[in-house]
Amino acid sequence: MSTVMDPRRTDPPPVVQTAAMLWLAAVAFGAFETVLMVSQLLYEGTATFAEVLPQAGVRVAVFAAAVFLALRLRRGENWARLTLAATLGIFGTLSLVIEPVQWLLAGGSISEAVAGADAMGLIFAASRILHVVAVLGAVTLMFQPRANAYFKSA
Repeated sequence: MSTVMDPRRTDPPPVVQTAAMLWLAAVAFGAFETVLMVSQLLYEGTATFAEVLPQAGVRVAVFAAAVFLALRLRRGENWARLTLAATLGIFGTLSLVIEPVQWLLAGGSISEAVAGADAMGLIFAASRILHVVAVLGAVTLMFQPRANAYFKSA
């Protein structure tokens, strides 16, 4: 597979550029959430560095893969678009929302959660919301008509 771009190829349309940027923003939010989570666990003493290292390592690998895929997406590689949509768009989003949804279904209340949250909890929740919005926005933009035309021309 050649890594040289076709000289006839145009720059990605704004929807694809924006989708790639949203994926990168999602990675940034995910990294921020990881730092918050690890810091909180270590500060509270509920976990040791050795205990959080494997999960943090997996997250770093996922973040690196997401950056790689976002850059390939921007270059018009349809396999990257499909991989992002299937893995992080579906399973990644589920991993971000399943716990809060289960909590709500078990009788949790958003107003109670906000009222009882400390600054760290509010910052984490805001980051998580922005993370999910970035992923959903990226997936939506990746399949807009201009994006579809761009990937067909690849």
